[in-house]
Amino acid sequence: MALSGVENLARLPELKKKLGWTFLLLAVYRLGIHVPVPGVDGAALAEFFASAQNTLFGLFDMFSGGGLKNLSIFALGIMPYISASIILQLLTVVSPELKRLSKEDGQAGRKKITEYTRYGTVLITLIQGLGIAVGLESMTSPTGAPVVVDPGWMFRFMSVVTLTAGTIFLMWLGERITAKGIGNGISLIIFAGIVAGLPSAVVNTFRLMSAGELSLFVLLLILAVMVAVLGFIVFMERGQRRIPIHYAKRMMGRKMFGGQTTHLPLRINTAGVIPPIFASSLLLFPATVANFSQAEWLKTVSTLLSPQSIVYNILYISVIIFFAYFYTAIIFDPKGIAENIQKQGGFIPGIRPGARTREYIDRVLARITLWGALYISAICVLPTVLISNFNVPFYFGGTSILIVVGVAMDFMGQIESYLISRQYEGLMGKTRIKGRR
Repeated sequence: MALSGVENLARLPELKKKLGWTFLLLAVYRLGIHVPVPGVDGAALAEFFASAQNTLFGLFDMFSGGGLKNLSIFALGIMPYISASIILQLLTVVSPELKRLSKEDGQAGRKKITEYTRYGTVLITLIQGLGIAVGLESMTSPTGAPVVVDPGWMFRFMSVVTLTAGTIFLMWLGERITAKGIGNGISLIIFAGIVAGLPSAVVNTFRLMSAGELSLFVLLLILAVMVAVLGFIVFMERGQRRIPIHYAKRMMGRKMFGGQTTHLPLRINTAGVIPPIFASSLLLFPATVANFSQAEWLKTVSTLLSPQSIVYNILYISVIIFFAYFYTAIIFDPKGIAENIQKQGGFIPGIRPGARTREYIDRVLARITLWGALYISAICVLPTVLISNFNVPFYFGGTSILIVVGVAMDFMGQIESYLISRQYEGLMGKTRIKGRR
């Protein structure tokens, strides 16, 4: 009988243990969000963030699961680790040594790159921690209350040490989830941080309905749009272009090998959520700097680049398309794939092996990347449309929903793979028992 449903957890204690570890370690992360860094006035900081939602602070606070708004020990979240990983990927393109480690040295090379990523995470955390500490000293709430109670080098030192220790612990926590639980630990930590904001959004929605500011018809319309968008994201994330590859038959001794047909899957969204993250960080930078400056021209640029303006959305879409192509070119190598297909005796029907195959794969990838970039752009612009036209009381769409759907699909896929593998092992065990009889 196939293994499916929640009842199978009782028959698979190992899966229950993995899920238990996953939820336990995520609970530790959520508890740490409420442990504040000493020396900060929480009320003044909350007032400041209420007026800085459309800045980099609001973006980083979303990825830290509200840790930056509380200035907790996990205020930087796991973003320094993500940044270090992206930087290592970019350096792999220009550094022959890193390229050799990632491709030729196998497991040992990957361990070395992971070690470099950890060192890079600590360095980025130290720099960001010091920047946040110095920035907090100049922050005041809209009522004029200072955010830092006792500014100075002692506060900066304590903040840097605390934030660095918190990020390193989160990095370790993510690795433990990957090793002992199910799914990618780093992705699940980001997922948990984003999902943690859903209860407050639901409460705020009912509050607006009770106050008469949001009608039942509009709410049902919003729910229908949300379901349609989620279905569209799942469809696009699973979407791929399959290029057929044929392998010629060849004789080895007295046996015939080859002659099979397979395919090369090219995902529509190869770059994932990296383009909207980079685009948001780049365009929200002026609004962030404007919080620390009194220059009129900078405030004008900040207003012009607010998420509700047409200029911002046009630039946002343009930058997303640019980074979609740029990051796809980094992580996908048509030349290497064409060479591997040729070495294994394969070919694409109607396309000559070698350079022609590389050009064909590159051309197909460029076309589907455009549709992937437009899909990401539509999802990321959706929150602005909902908030401005329908008065939606919560942020739905953008990078957050892409991450949530992607991580949820990956998590459920790993559970399904685990169930299938255990079912297969059980069938093999029964076969061996019958054979012995």
